[in-house]
Amino acid sequence: MSPLNIKKGSSSHSAYDLRDPYAEVRETHTLAVLVDNEPGVLARVIGLFSGRGYNIESLTVAETDHTGHRSRITIVTTGTPQVIEQIKAQLARMVPVHEVNDLTVEGPHVARELALLKVVGRGEARIEALRLAEIFRANVVDSTLESFVFEMTGAPEKIDAFADLMRPLGLREIARTGVAALARGA
Repeated sequence: MSPLNIKKGSSSHSAYDLRDPYAEVRETHTLAVLVDNEPGVLARVIGLFSGRGYNIESLTVAETDHTGHRSRITIVTTGTPQVIEQIKAQLARMVPVHEVNDLTVEGPHVARELALLKVVGRGEARIEALRLAEIFRANVVDSTLESFVFEMTGAPEKIDAFADLMRPLGLREIARTGVAALARGA
């Protein structure tokens, strides 16, 4: 079947609609997965994504319950609504997984990321970098005569915007932790 749709009764001169009628909307979701903290669990979770061709945009993992030996994996992924539902169902069936929460659909949540950005420059570029850092509430954690290392915490979009402004000023390197997220409220 052709991706071209002929418009019926159209008064315009264009006889074809070139939009793909089968194109589905892709959504970005933040998943919080509570798992046993044991060797191989993270590899199994990542294997589920790679084996099925699902993309992971951000991945954060840490032990959150030392006595219960549980870790929380926060995954930001993108897919069609059907793919997101399939990911959640497959994660929930895995043996070391205790809980899967889709923070995106369960209500308001807070998502933050930590980034370190190295900016190399002199003169006016250096002054402008410091001015922008103040506006974005980025902290200087290292300084030399030729460079700054800024530390910034915030929503991924805020970090992206700061990095975009720093590129012409001499952004040389960036390290990001990945998203950590929690549901808001009780």
